[in-house]
Amino acid sequence: MGKKEKRETAQYDASLANGGSESQEKHPKKKRKNREKVKEPHNDAVSLATETPTITIAVPGSIIDNAQSLELATRLAGQVARAATIFRIDEVVIFDNKSTSDDASTEIMENDSGENESGAAFLMRILRYLETPQYLRKSLFPKHNSLRFVGLLPPLDAPHHLRKHEWASYREGITREKLNRDSVGTLVDVGLNKSIMIDQVLEPGIRVTVEMGTNRNLDAGPRKIVPSSRPREEGMYWGYKVRYASNISSVFKNCPYKGGYDHRIGTSEHGVVIKPSKFGLPSFRHLLIAFGGLAGLEECVEEDENLKGKNVHDIFDSYLNTCPHQGSRTIRTEEAIFISLQYFQEPIKRGSKRHKRLGL
Repeated sequence: MGKKEKRETAQYDASLANGGSESQEKHPKKKRKNREKVKEPHNDAVSLATETPTITIAVPGSIIDNAQSLELATRLAGQVARAATIFRIDEVVIFDNKSTSDDASTEIMENDSGENESGAAFLMRILRYLETPQYLRKSLFPKHNSLRFVGLLPPLDAPHHLRKHEWASYREGITREKLNRDSVGTLVDVGLNKSIMIDQVLEPGIRVTVEMGTNRNLDAGPRKIVPSSRPREEGMYWGYKVRYASNISSVFKNCPYKGGYDHRIGTSEHGVVIKPSKFGLPSFRHLLIAFGGLAGLEECVEEDENLKGKNVHDIFDSYLNTCPHQGSRTIRTEEAIFISLQYFQEPIKRGSKRHKRLGL
């Protein structure tokens, strides 16, 4: 049992955003340039800054290090992806236990071969691959050793993973090429029988969200690109973003949402035991739920030089034990994610209703 909380509640570059490096390019500068282009339409912090409440989970990359084989590591990552999708998570942050807070998200994804890839990089790559609609994966993900066993994983079957015969208001796509020199549009593959045209000129290989509307004539258009947050603003779940943090403090510091996470929850066997029906989650805009690795969140905080002199109760608004009567000595992180996200379903629902009622 932990102490009571001290704080009061108040408040895809086709490769980087989609899990990897481009296929064996000899021009690293060009590769970096492409990364920046893809970030613009799909991983833009402004598009994440929405009034619709969001839920983020933070998971340590070290959970991969304990897997005994590549196949088991892949299955573990698949469980995290399934949990994030089932419980409609908007952002998954994979954090390391590094002492510095440098943003090394690009560097950790630079390993083209997959040999000696860090747990965080591996987990990010699998999560991004699984979140990507099937019809885009071949274009966005070159062959990589870390992806050898992804075919064994069950599909996420998320709403934006549309079949060829399905029509929806929005579809994810990848830009192909300009129609001609004087064209004011770009062809985009959205997983249908033929590519559609959009009203912007973009470089090939960029993942975009396209507003399809109700006109099923694929030659009609041009259609518009919208922020990837637009579908969720209309009540649809549209997958999760994946972000890297070098340590636990960077999870908070580099939050892409305006104003940061206004309620932070830590989970641990040393946390406070409260029944879900009694847990009063306040109205929130951006909720963060953090999970620890083998040694728990306590060690993550202790090893972070930016949090010297602080403990878990100083940095989390709530620090909870969501499975107090466990029969096993240990609960694996991938198990804790499922258990905890189910625990928080009712509190989150109540907090979301309060958010709407207050007009926040």
